[in-house]
Amino acid sequence: MRTRALGRTGIQVSPYCLGTMMFGKLGNPDHEDCARIIHRALDAGVNFIDTADVYGYSETEEIIGKALRGRRDNVVLATKFNGVMGQDPNRRGSSRRWIMTAVEDSLRRLRVDHIDLYQIHHPEPGTDLEETLSALTDLLRSGKVRAIGSSNLPASEIVEGQWLAERRGLARLRTEQPTYSILNRAIEREVLPVCRRYGIGTLVWSPLASGMLAGRYRKGRPSDSQRLKWVPKYLTDERALDLVEQLIALAREAGMPITHMAMAFAVNHPDVTSAIIGPRTLAHLEDLLAGAGVVLEDALLDRIDALAPPGTDIATMDIAYRPPALQDPALRRRPAAERAAAPAG
Repeated sequence: MRTRALGRTGIQVSPYCLGTMMFGKLGNPDHEDCARIIHRALDAGVNFIDTADVYGYSETEEIIGKALRGRRDNVVLATKFNGVMGQDPNRRGSSRRWIMTAVEDSLRRLRVDHIDLYQIHHPEPGTDLEETLSALTDLLRSGKVRAIGSSNLPASEIVEGQWLAERRGLARLRTEQPTYSILNRAIEREVLPVCRRYGIGTLVWSPLASGMLAGRYRKGRPSDSQRLKWVPKYLTDERALDLVEQLIALAREAGMPITHMAMAFAVNHPDVTSAIIGPRTLAHLEDLLAGAGVVLEDALLDRIDALAPPGTDIATMDIAYRPPALQDPALRRRPAAERAAAPAG
């Protein structure tokens, strides 16, 4: 498998990154089977593995740690912090207090002495970004992490992070991890152009749109997938399901499975460094690896653009970050007494 530069870090990574959210009790509970998936991906040339402390409630990092014994040096290993890791309100978030604990926990579970890419999993509106960058800078200087990045940040916060690093003499966020697929193209408007401007590497998650672009959720066909508990609105959106049927037909006409078309679409974008694949089984992985050499011709990409216009989301990903003002009406509504442009009477 070819490699690509991860932003300006100097690190070379494969265009496919092995995502591990499905390893552990929430997906594949068989540790040995998960290890086989990891080893098969490495043997196929995938050198990039992404995880998070919250995956499997820490079980996933333990699975990876065991599987990488004897193979760690050839792997670019990424993990994330910020998720809820206990009932104590301080066992989460992006404070210095938690980061310094979280990194030690991840290092222990992964059985490594350093993390190649340490990422903020979600934006944290209640914590100053300077607080977070300061702690991450210290981890870089200590050698416990090699590069730092973010996930799910809006373009404005990516820019803020770059300016803050320059003005305060702190380390820069070198990568961003947003969602991107044929069904979710909104990052083409601002996030990807901003990443290009600052030389930020991008590793995109859910290129198969939570399985919709694997044909697992079809219009009029019931599904017992566990994902329906996590992202029910997205996976049952009528507009998205209609488009999936058209994309399946388009892929069939082009002589390829929709999974291969979807993955080739994601890694085709010049501002995408790597697309995260999240197999639960070895069969899922083999299917994705079989399409690694697929090239989408311009005519086919034009037809995809016509169905799913550039820069648009066909359906909102329920598990993606949503700014507080989109969730709390009080943040986008003035008090009733102040709403009128002129006083009553």
